[in-house]
Amino acid sequence: MRFLKGHGTENDFVILPDPDGELDLPATFVAAVCDRRAGIGADGVLRVVRTKLSPEVAEQAGEAEWFMDYRNSDGSVAEMCGNGSRVFARYLVSAGLVDSAEFAVATRGGVRRVRYTSGDITVEMGKPVVHGESTTTVAGREYTGLHVDMGNPHLACVIGDPVAQLDLSHQPAFDPAVFPSGVNIELLNAVGERRAVMRVFERGSGETRSCGTGTVATAVAAAHLSGETTGVWTVEVPGGTLQVTLDEDTSYLTGPAVIVASGDLTL
Repeated sequence: MRFLKGHGTENDFVILPDPDGELDLPATFVAAVCDRRAGIGADGVLRVVRTKLSPEVAEQAGEAEWFMDYRNSDGSVAEMCGNGSRVFARYLVSAGLVDSAEFAVATRGGVRRVRYTSGDITVEMGKPVVHGESTTTVAGREYTGLHVDMGNPHLACVIGDPVAQLDLSHQPAFDPAVFPSGVNIELLNAVGERRAVMRVFERGSGETRSCGTGTVATAVAAAHLSGETTGVWTVEVPGGTLQVTLDEDTSYLTGPAVIVASGDLTL
């Protein structure tokens, strides 16, 4: 089985080209591929398949030829992945599967439009939906944050404690009544005008070096704190720096995406 490896601000993925929809991806297989000692190692898997061959998103085929079938590193299915979308887009271009600098990608969270350059890639992330506040507990400390829906669930918490000192080795506690399917939890410090530092614990993957949808949720929480709703925010994550643009109707995520390797998978 052919594979590629890529990352966006060190949020890394194994890419599995499957244009004709022939691959079966049981959770155990995905987890084995993502294992950092016995597999290739990644935060998740991106299966590249034609949208029209994927019943769950077939209605998006008129807008997007290719479906990003994203799986977390534990094998669970996810609705959307912002950094994954940019890496997926980089692969489509490098493989010659798209012939335009602007194109659409099908996801379980809806169609996402991409603008490609030789450097950064911008993905339209949709309009963030804020559902109010909830709490999380990290190493015995409780924090309050915004429940933000980015096509997948987030709890973005602006905190006073330095995020660099937090212990995110274990799943932070959250309210299962609010998040019955789990939640991605962002802990962030506001460090300047429209600038934040963030760490994230992703459901199904643990702490990752970056999270695209979480970066947008972070910008939403930082904007909420400052009383703003639009503008451009810079978000520093352990793996690099991303930019989030918020306007009245949607949001955009901009940052690097790199393909670092390809080969044959023999697991």
